[in-house]
Amino acid sequence: MLSKKTKYALKALILLGKNQHNPPMQIAQIAEMERIPKKFLEQILLELRKAGMLYSKKGAGGGYTLNKKPEDIYIAQVLRLTDGPIAMVPCASLNFYHHCEECINEETCGIRSLFVDVRDATLSYLSKTSVADLIAKEEKAGNHSLMS
Repeated sequence: MLSKKTKYALKALILLGKNQHNPPMQIAQIAEMERIPKKFLEQILLELRKAGMLYSKKGAGGGYTLNKKPEDIYIAQVLRLTDGPIAMVPCASLNFYHHCEECINEETCGIRSLFVDVRDATLSYLSKTSVADLIAKEEKAGNHSLMS
């Protein structure tokens, strides 16, 4: 299940992607439009900025904008940044691997084998799905929450 942190990060990225040709958005504006607690959003946006996904401008007319095109921000990147591993068990993780204490032999473990397949399928989909794709899905569904 997605954490609220990841869901809020994606919602903010989608909104900023829809707003990419407009002036920077302030945290309070994003929080209100997407119904995200402001303090929590501040932490999330800072993390996204440190990862190079966002740009922040201070002062009058300041706020946040995407630092990359929406089509260059992939959901797998966001998920790993905000939630860590994509794999459901530590022994199946590519970037956060840990041996399972109770496992006798990883090579013959059916559970690990299953969840490596699940990880690969999930990663394949999330690695080719971008913020631009999510924006397109929302627009197709008729969710136009931002005025241009």
